[in-house]
Amino acid sequence: MFRVPHAGRLLAGTLIGRLPTGMAPLAIVLTSASGSGYGLAGGLAALYLLANALGGPLLGRMVDRCGQTRALTIGATVSSAAFLAMAAGHDRSWQMVAAVLVAGAAKPPLDAALRALWGSGSVMPTQEHTRVALALDAASQELIFVIGPLLVAGITASTSASWALVTTAGLGLVGTAVVVTAPPSRSWKTARQGLDWLGPLRTPRLRVLYLTMVCVGVPMGALTPLAVSEAERFGDAGLSGALPAALSVGAFLGGLAYGARSWPGVTADQLLFLTGAFTLGWLPLTTADESTTALLACVVPGLFMAPLLGAAYLVTMALAPPGTVTEASALLVAALDIGCAAGSAIAGLALTQALLPAGSAAAFLILLGARHFRRRSRDPLLAISAGTAP
Repeated sequence: MFRVPHAGRLLAGTLIGRLPTGMAPLAIVLTSASGSGYGLAGGLAALYLLANALGGPLLGRMVDRCGQTRALTIGATVSSAAFLAMAAGHDRSWQMVAAVLVAGAAKPPLDAALRALWGSGSVMPTQEHTRVALALDAASQELIFVIGPLLVAGITASTSASWALVTTAGLGLVGTAVVVTAPPSRSWKTARQGLDWLGPLRTPRLRVLYLTMVCVGVPMGALTPLAVSEAERFGDAGLSGALPAALSVGAFLGGLAYGARSWPGVTADQLLFLTGAFTLGWLPLTTADESTTALLACVVPGLFMAPLLGAAYLVTMALAPPGTVTEASALLVAALDIGCAAGSAIAGLALTQALLPAGSAAAFLILLGARHFRRRSRDPLLAISAGTAP
């Protein structure tokens, strides 16, 4: 895949530009907690994620209608300016709230834009290249949630949390510039469609997929508060950070394995299988009786998480109505964010490990029901080979 012109540049630029996703929540907490306490700080971090979930699809629609260069550049500039405003006004609560809202809502949907390039035929020469690219994208995005918090912690320890926000702003601008100055991004165009406020949400299959991704996001979001609970239960403070990291390691390895070869069956069936495996993968963690076992068990669901997301990205691109591929992908990310937020909130109220397999089990049942309905209606999509359609 890296022999394809511009592929490495686009992937690297997107990873740099998306580092604020992994940096911003922690940087916001550390910056605002010094003046307002951790109660408001945690609320501001959640507000940033919610604003991103709402703003991402709108910016995705802007990308589809105006092109990548203008929309992504405007989003990155506004979001970075808001991060700088946070750094300058972290002692004023009203300014922090406003800046967090703007930074989250304006964060450019680089991930959705990259997947639009992968699937447009302007970069990847074959559908198999696209499948591999999406699998690698799903795997490599886990690095964002490992490197991002480490960068914030290192910068805060050596200087201050405000400088972590400044760095977040700078990386967002640099990564976006790398992407939008690449020839495929500059020349990318999509088929213009008439104004439709629902956009991809008008497609029933996409609505089912988005609901599925909300359920998939529940265990991802629940893992962080549950990891803190596990650390207390086993008397191992490091486990609170190690369990989410182990999930990311598993996802990175699983994404590489999924992209390394072709797999039998249509993509929709692969998605169903991976969702079921993701559900079963949480079971060893629910029975772990010591910290090492829990750490190893957390790798297991990660092995299926990135392949699951890679298959979901491919299905999204295939089902997206003409002219809405970026918005459709951004909505998928928003659905995952909403699920993560819900999982984190529910786990905070009821620290039960059963929440981990329960969320993804709901996703599996939704997909299974949709598959049964499609078979009864003799949907022709079920007969199309994997890698060419869902």
